[in-house]
Amino acid sequence: MAIRNILKESDETLRKQSREVTVFDQRLWDLLDDMAQTMYKANGVGLAAVQVGVLKRVVVIDIGEGLIELINPVVVKTKGEVVDLEGCLSSPGEYGMVPRPKKVEVKAQDRNGKFFTIKGEDLLARALCHETDHLSGRLFKDLAQRMLTPKELEELG
Repeated sequence: MAIRNILKESDETLRKQSREVTVFDQRLWDLLDDMAQTMYKANGVGLAAVQVGVLKRVVVIDIGEGLIELINPVVVKTKGEVVDLEGCLSSPGEYGMVPRPKKVEVKAQDRNGKFFTIKGEDLLARALCHETDHLSGRLFKDLAQRMLTPKELEELG
């Protein structure tokens, strides 16, 4: 396992479409392991492969309830809307108020290619949407109703 460099928002790679994963092998497993380790080291709750320069539809998430690995994730259902604070490992120190579904259902594959469905609410729903957006070249700032000011960030501590 290795810590990978997280691309910053100025890197044009983050705006590219990620490709579907068709081969489920040791290279994919190493990528998943590296991504998880990188996410934990950066104190993040999610990381998409594109953020480490790999244009594959691969995401890892951990909102504090254990690691979730998603290959080729697709949001299939959403319900409600919540506007809340959001940030990104590719935009360190920046936060915005972003509308996201309150609940989502995502279809994906595990590291062995087996299909599964995951349902998420609140923070998990937000993370699922945020990370799948990365796979389409979208950043949270594209959806933000507004970004927090330096004064507001200071007040957050």
